[in-house]
Amino acid sequence: MLQWIRLCKAFLVEAQWFRRGELPNSGDYLKNGIISSGVPAFLTHAFCIIGQGMIKETIDLFNNINLPSIVSSTAMILRLWDDFGTAKDEDQNGFDGSYIECYMKEHKGSSVEEVQAYVIQKISDEWKCLNQECFSACNPFSESFTQFALNISRMVPMMYDYNAHHCLPSLEENMKSLLSDSFLAKGIYGKPMQ
Repeated sequence: MLQWIRLCKAFLVEAQWFRRGELPNSGDYLKNGIISSGVPAFLTHAFCIIGQGMIKETIDLFNNINLPSIVSSTAMILRLWDDFGTAKDEDQNGFDGSYIECYMKEHKGSSVEEVQAYVIQKISDEWKCLNQECFSACNPFSESFTQFALNISRMVPMMYDYNAHHCLPSLEENMKSLLSDSFLAKGIYGKPMQ
């Protein structure tokens, strides 16, 4: 329940920024963006559904002000990739809440390419943090939940890697491969195709 309250408050903050025509500083944007990504609420539900390792101490980790790295890093990876993808979309109008836009406001004189390289480095740093948490002997979460969080993070680049035609080429290729390989293996009416 707490994660849903936080999510609604984060949406409200973004709505207030939009209403005022305000572009927040990059730190405030990311702090709010981790929550508004929906990842903390989603992973909280996934943790409960998976059900392994549900002891008071691990449940309490989701209720802390500072989220566990496995949650915050996954959310940061999603937020930054989302903003990286939408920043390349030239047809957007109005405030899109892009981290790149917030960062460029603070670092006048930086080129878009420099800021994009910075964002890619920031994503890489979050991956290091996520891997350190997931593969640490002190990881308080079950292997199932850990794999789930890692898989969400792995999926993100495919979801937000738009090309010039506003298509997701890597997702399309993976889906074609998945479907055609499955179809060829099973064939029609259970008979393999030749």
